[in-house]
Amino acid sequence: MLKKISSLPFKGTPEQEAQLKEVIAKHKDDPGAVMPVLQEAQDIYGYLPLEVQTMIAEGLDVPIDEVYGVATFYSQFALSPKGEYNISVCLGTACYVKGSGNVLNKLSEELGIEAEECTEDGKFSLTACRCIGACGLAPVMTVNDDVYGRLTVDEIPGILKKYKGA
Repeated sequence: MLKKISSLPFKGTPEQEAQLKEVIAKHKDDPGAVMPVLQEAQDIYGYLPLEVQTMIAEGLDVPIDEVYGVATFYSQFALSPKGEYNISVCLGTACYVKGSGNVLNKLSEELGIEAEECTEDGKFSLTACRCIGACGLAPVMTVNDDVYGRLTVDEIPGILKKYKGA
């Protein structure tokens, strides 16, 4: 699955940039520094926007395509911010054959975003994931730590309403 770069404007703070520069300086001479710097950068910012990837590339004196390649290859890295409520829909085999693709499509329609995007107000983000180990409850989605199983498309608006009012 391709990772999408966020269309939301980057809102990094000077404090975050100072933290990132410290991380880069700490790893500057380490071979293979891109991975640990990306991990720490994601801890600082919550995700890895292109602006942060560029700072890392320039700070480590490596090509931006190397940084971008690592950020997009590993599933632990996010290129889009996560919302206050991160909705994750399992697309593993058991969930998919029981209709999780339709659940994902309904969520996308209701929220006005695609998978791997965040709503403009920062309230919701939508992620498509692989097996979460709840195959007996297929199809399954999570909203942060809340698990919803045996879902039908008709239940989606009601579930979202609980979080929209929160």
